[in-house]
Amino acid sequence: MNFQRILLLLVVLLAAGLAGAFYMNWKTLGQLRTVKAFVESSVFAEAVAACEKAPSTTPFKWTGGKQTAVIGLTSVRLNKDTIFPSYTLVADSVFCDYDPVKKKADIGSNFLERETF
Repeated sequence: MNFQRILLLLVVLLAAGLAGAFYMNWKTLGQLRTVKAFVESSVFAEAVAACEKAPSTTPFKWTGGKQTAVIGLTSVRLNKDTIFPSYTLVADSVFCDYDPVKKKADIGSNFLERETF
C-alpha cells in the first residue's frame, strides 16, 4: 500500500513539474515574440532605405511595389560563436537581405540567387 502511495505521489509531482515547465516555456516564448517584433520594427525603416539604394540589375522598389512583404528577422549561425542576423524584405518578387550589423543590403531576384553567408 505504501508503494502505491509513493508511486501516485511521484506521478502527481511529475505532472505538476511538466505543467510548470510548459507554462514557463509558453511565457518565455511570448516575451521572445515581443522582443523580436520590437527589433523588427526598429530595423524596418533603415532596411527599406538600404534595399532601395543597393546596386542591382533588378531594382528593389518598396514604396512603389505592387506586392510587398516582410519575411522578418532571421539569423544564420556559422559556428557556435558567430551569428549573422538578416532582415528580409520582398517587393514584386525581388528579395532583399539586410544585415543590421553591417548596415548592408544584398538583392536577389529569386530565392536561389540570394547570397548565403
